[in-house]
Amino acid sequence: MKKNVFLFLLLSFITYLPAQIADKPENIAPLLIGEKIPNSTLQDVQGKTKNTGELFAQKTVLIVYRGGWCPYCNAQLADMQEIEKDILGLGYQIIAVNPDAPSFLKETIEKDHLGYQLYADSNGVFSKALGIAFAAPEKYSKMLGKYSDNKNTNWLPVPTVYVLNENQEIEFLYINPDYSKRLSGKVLVNVLKSL
Repeated sequence: MKKNVFLFLLLSFITYLPAQIADKPENIAPLLIGEKIPNSTLQDVQGKTKNTGELFAQKTVLIVYRGGWCPYCNAQLADMQEIEKDILGLGYQIIAVNPDAPSFLKETIEKDHLGYQLYADSNGVFSKALGIAFAAPEKYSKMLGKYSDNKNTNWLPVPTVYVLNENQEIEFLYINPDYSKRLSGKVLVNVLKSL
């Protein structure tokens, strides 16, 4: 009986451990197709806390990117803007998440003329729960601190595109440890048409 109680307590403790940060992008352990997006919170551009359970209550294209300072990310966001009407027409919303602070989200929206929603994950809880956070190289420390209002100086997400159904289950996933390789908008539209 004591063994069973100990085992139960040990498993309960492990379940509540905070998600880990991988040592490098190649060693992440992302959530996969068929798994459900974890319940977490993000901040909108006004700094208001939003629950992911509510944000992802409809079919969603979820883009997790490194930040508004990243040229590859900005190109991807612009590509998504070009196909936004197609995505909306297929019944999906677009939500993009990154470690930047809300004030920098506003800059990205204005600079890239984005019509869809951006959310901040400055503390990394969401990215860590997705299993896509890794230890950023030291050279990024000051910049990450600046863009996150000093909430983050040591991690980055591997850029990821998730397609979620209305039950917040992952139906499609694109992820590549090489941050310069991104899913094209045309391919994404074809994927959405096939789901």
